[in-house]
Amino acid sequence: MSAPTQTLRNNKSFAAASLAGKNGAAPDPDAANRKNLLLLIQLRWLAVAGQVLTILVTQYWFDIPLPLGEMAGVVVFLVGLNIFSLLALRGQRPISNAQLFVALIFDMAALTTQLYLSGGASNPFVSLYLLQITLGAALLTPWSTWSLVAAASACFVFLTFQFQPIAIPHHGGSDLLALHIRGMFICFVLAAGLIVIFMTRINRNLRERDAYLADLRQHSAEEDHIVRMGLLASGAAHELGTPLSTISVILSDWRQIRSVTRNRELAGDVAEMQAQIERCKSIVSGILMSSGQARGEGTIRTSIRHFLDDLVQEWRVSRQPLNLEYKNDFEPDEQIVSDTALKQVIFNVFDNALEASQDWVGVAAGRQGEKLVISVRDRGPGFDEGILAALGQPYMSSKGRPGGGLGLFLVVNVVRKLGGDFSARNMEQGACVTLSLPLAALTDGDDHEA
Repeated sequence: MSAPTQTLRNNKSFAAASLAGKNGAAPDPDAANRKNLLLLIQLRWLAVAGQVLTILVTQYWFDIPLPLGEMAGVVVFLVGLNIFSLLALRGQRPISNAQLFVALIFDMAALTTQLYLSGGASNPFVSLYLLQITLGAALLTPWSTWSLVAAASACFVFLTFQFQPIAIPHHGGSDLLALHIRGMFICFVLAAGLIVIFMTRINRNLRERDAYLADLRQHSAEEDHIVRMGLLASGAAHELGTPLSTISVILSDWRQIRSVTRNRELAGDVAEMQAQIERCKSIVSGILMSSGQARGEGTIRTSIRHFLDDLVQEWRVSRQPLNLEYKNDFEPDEQIVSDTALKQVIFNVFDNALEASQDWVGVAAGRQGEKLVISVRDRGPGFDEGILAALGQPYMSSKGRPGGGLGLFLVVNVVRKLGGDFSARNMEQGACVTLSLPLAALTDGDDHEA
C-alpha cells in the first residue's frame, strides 16, 4: 500500500449501513447571502470613512460651509445600520435577497440625503449611484436590480429639483468649474477603488462557489459509480445463488454414495468442497445484506472492542495471513451498531494490505477523542504516486501494483459518508492506511434494530 499523505474529509452524517448516499445538493443560498451581506458591511465602513473624509476636506480645505450636524446624523445612521447588520449576520435567521435589497435601498437613501444637503444633482458625487447599481447587479436578483435602477433614477430626478444649495466662496466660472472637476476626480477615484475591491471579492466568492460545485459534481459521480457497482454486485449475488445451491445439493448427494464414503480421501475432498460452497453462499448473503436486501440480518448491537476483535478473527480465519500483528487499545469501550457494509470497508483495507505484503500485516486500533482510529500497515512496495494523488477517485488503475485498486475507492467514499477521515502514506518500508471514524456515526443506529 502508499507517497505524501492524502486526507479526505466530509462533515455529512451517514448511517453506517448505507453504501450509496444522496447526490450533492446546490450550495446553500443563505451562506452566499451571508457572505454578500458581510461584503456590504465592509464596503459601508469604507463609505462612512470616505464621507467623513470628504466632508472634512470640503469644510476645512476648500472652505465650503456644509450643514455638518445633518450630515453627521446621516453618518451616524450608517454606523447604526452597520451595527444592526452585524447583529443580523451573527443570528441564526437566514439572509434573504429582500434583506440585501433593503440594505442597498438604505445606502441609497443615505447617499441621497447627503447629496440633498450638499447641492443636489450638481454635486459631483451624484455618480456614486452607479456604484449602488453595480452592487445590486452583482448581488441581487434581476427584479431587485431593476427596482434599484428605478429608485436611483427617481432620486436623481428628485435632486435636480429639491436640494439645499451650498455657498461657494468664489463665484468665478473658472473657479467653479475647477472645483467641480476636482470633486469629479475624487468621486471617480473613490468609485473605481470601491468597484475594484468589490469585484475582486465577488470573483473570489465565485471561484469558491465553482470549486464547491465541482466538488459536489465529483462526489455525485463517485456515488453514482458506487450505486452502479452495488447493483452489479447485488445482481451477481442473486444469479450465483441458484448454481451454488445446485452444487451444494449435488455434493450432499455424493456424500451419501457408498463408494465415496468408503474412500477417505475422496470423502475429505467432497467435505472440503461443501465447506467452500457454504463459504461462497455466506459471501453472497453478505453482499445482499450490505445492499439492504436481507431484512433484519444486516446490523447487530455490539461494542467497538468486540466488533474489532471478532472482525480481525474472522478475517484471520478466512484469509489465513502468515503473520498478523493486532493491537486493540480502544478505551473506554463504546456500544455501536455494526453492519456488513462497515465490516466490508475494513476488510477491503485488510485485503489490500495482505495483497501488498503476504508475509506481514499490522493492525492497530485506538481512540482519539470521539473517534475510532484504525491503522493498517504492510511491508509491500507502497502506493503509486498517481494513486495517492487521486485517492478516492474511480477508474484509477493499479495494474502491476498490488494493494491499491478499486477497493480503496469504495473505502474512501464510505468513510467519507460516515463523516470520517481516510489517509494513506508511504513509509520507509511499506505503507500505512488510517481510518478515522466518528463514534456518533457508529452509535447513532437505533433505527437499524428493527
